[in-house]
Amino acid sequence: MENQTTSLPAPSPTAYDDAFRTMLNDCSALIIPVVNLYFNENYTGNEEITFSKNEHYLTHSDSTEDKRVTDSSFVITRADKTEKRYHIECEEQLDGSILMRIFEYDAQIALDDHTIDGAELTVSFPHSAVMALRYAEKSPDTMKINVVTPGGQTSYTVPIIKVQQYSLDELFDKKLLFFLPFYIFSHEKELPECDVDEAKLEQLKATYRNIRSRLDDLQQAGEIDDFVKNAICSMSNHVMALIAQKYENVRKGVEPIMGGKIIEYDAKTILNKGRDEGKVEIVLEMLKEKQPLDFISRVSKYSKEKIAEIGRLHGVL
Repeated sequence: MENQTTSLPAPSPTAYDDAFRTMLNDCSALIIPVVNLYFNENYTGNEEITFSKNEHYLTHSDSTEDKRVTDSSFVITRADKTEKRYHIECEEQLDGSILMRIFEYDAQIALDDHTIDGAELTVSFPHSAVMALRYAEKSPDTMKINVVTPGGQTSYTVPIIKVQQYSLDELFDKKLLFFLPFYIFSHEKELPECDVDEAKLEQLKATYRNIRSRLDDLQQAGEIDDFVKNAICSMSNHVMALIAQKYENVRKGVEPIMGGKIIEYDAKTILNKGRDEGKVEIVLEMLKEKQPLDFISRVSKYSKEKIAEIGRLHGVL
C-alpha cells in the first residue's frame, strides 16, 4: 500500500552525480552490462572491479594547483589477470567543454598509472565514455579525440551513453539496471502535466509500480539481492527529488512506491555493518598473531585505540 508523505525533504543539488557514484560503488556489478554494450566487451560478471581515486591535482607553471574530480575510474580484471581501465563521466547535459574535460581527466588517469623504464615513459589512456542524461535529438552517438604528437597522430573514440533512448523493457531485457535511477528523465517533459492531472500522474505511478514489481521479481529469482534492489529504489527517489523539485504531487505520488525518502537505505547499513564485522575478525586474527598495532591500524583503517578496545572486548589483549 502506498503511503502519501506530508512533507518532502529538500533535494540534493548534486543528486544526479550522487546517484551515479552510489550505483557504481555500491552496486558495481551493474556496470558490467553497460561496459559490455558500449565497449564491445564480453565480461561475465565474475570479474574483479577495482576503483581508483577520483581526485587529481593539476600543477600550473606558477606552482598553483587545481583539483579535478572524475565521476569514475575503475579497472576490470579477468580471471586470467588481464585488465582494462575505464572512465565514465555522468553529464546532466552535453556541452562544448566535455571533450576537453574528458581528455584532461584521461591524461591525468594515464599519468597516475604511468611506468618508467630507463629513459622511456609509458602512459595508457583509459577506455572512456560519457553518460548523458539530457541531450539534443541530433546529438552524435560518439565523439572523437585526436592527439598529434611529434611521433605521429593517434585518436580514440568516446561513446555517448544516451540513457533516455532505452524503453523500460529494454532496460530490463538488456540488464541495464544501472540506468534505472535515471529513467525519470524519459518522462521529464510530462512532469508539469502529471503534477496537475491525476490521470497522467496515475500513469506515471503505474510505470513505477511496474519497475518496483520487476525488481521484486528479479530479487525473488536470485538475479539481484535485497541490497541492490534497495539501492536502485533509493537512488531513483534521490534523482526524482531533484528533477521533480517543482512538482510536489509527482514526488508524493511516486516516491512512496520506490520505498520512501531514506537515502541511507537499510541494506547499505546492513552491508556496512557486515563489512565492519569482517574487519573486526581480521583485526582479531592479527592481534592473535602478535602483529604491531601500527601495522594493524594501517591495514584496517581503525585507530590504535579502537583496535585495543576490540582486543579487550574479545579477550585477546
